Amino acid sequence: MTDLTASQKAAEERGTRWLDGAGLRPTRQRVALATLLVGDGKDRHVTAEWLFGAARDAGETVSLATVYNTLRAFCEAGLMSEITVDGSRSYFDTRLDDHPHFYWEESAELTDAPKEELDIARLPQAPHDTEVTRVDVVIRLRRR
Repeated sequence: MTDLTASQKAAEERGTRWLDGAGLRPTRQRVALATLLVGDGKDRHVTAEWLFGAARDAGETVSLATVYNTLRAFCEAGLMSEITVDGSRSYFDTRLDDHPHFYWEESAELTDAPKEELDIARLPQAPHDTEVTRVDVVIRLRRR
């Protein structure tokens, strides 16, 4: 293992604590991906492909399948949520409170939208024997 700078060590420790808080075993690959996701303390929206590239750029040996499986495990553990923009593109969000998103069509970027400006007056009644567990709001944007 290479020597880490103080900021790299702090980022890795933050990633490890993030995993520990959800009861996930801190394997080398999980710690590496968690460090990329939350090591700087900022929330982010990532695709599996972006995280795979960031991991490779950081010198991690990880497959795209492992990245997908790890992101799913993080979602199942309640560490992140998956936002599906269309049938073929999913983003993984480290911010867990209910909030809307902007999807920028030209750049395929997902960003947070101001939740204090969103007003949903009411929802349709859920079908019999079901309950609403979550409402995802994705506002698609295109420049004029």
